[in-house]
Amino acid sequence: MDNGKVYGPTTEPQSKAPACRCTVTRLSRQRLLLKGAQVLLSFLAFILEEIVESCSLCGGLYFFEFISFSATFLSLLILIVFCTSAYERVEKDRLKTLDFWVTTVVGGLFFVASIVFAATNDKSSVETVAIVFGFLASIGFLADGIQMFMEKRKAKENKSENTGNTQNTPENQPLNNQS
Repeated sequence: MDNGKVYGPTTEPQSKAPACRCTVTRLSRQRLLLKGAQVLLSFLAFILEEIVESCSLCGGLYFFEFISFSATFLSLLILIVFCTSAYERVEKDRLKTLDFWVTTVVGGLFFVASIVFAATNDKSSVETVAIVFGFLASIGFLADGIQMFMEKRKAKENKSENTGNTQNTPENQPLNNQS
């Protein structure tokens, strides 16, 4: 007697949801726009820097190239993690900490790279536009870092206010021993 059709739907694993679900609900609208701006502005800075045909002092150009590519790659990677099912596989607190440090450090380095490139460029229009996008990208990264810092600080203050009055909670009261 073949019971495969009777027991099949209840004993066999059901097909899973698509492996690559994309959602933008894990980030607030403002953070999503900042993350998108970081990717776009750093990518534009990188592309414009690649168009530069010649340089007399190339150290600043190469430093800017490295930072702009790294910024594009890291910001895109973090955005992908937040917007795909990979988010469910990582520890949320560690991801937030990593996001904060990567965003802040990249923003600071991008700002320094933009200053160095501005000081060593040959004043061509492509270099000037690349520098402008570099400064805009660094502002985007630093603004996102500041916003994350403020959110973390506010959450910490709310947590300390909520746990401040613990003397009258049932956990802190002695047990009634009735003999």
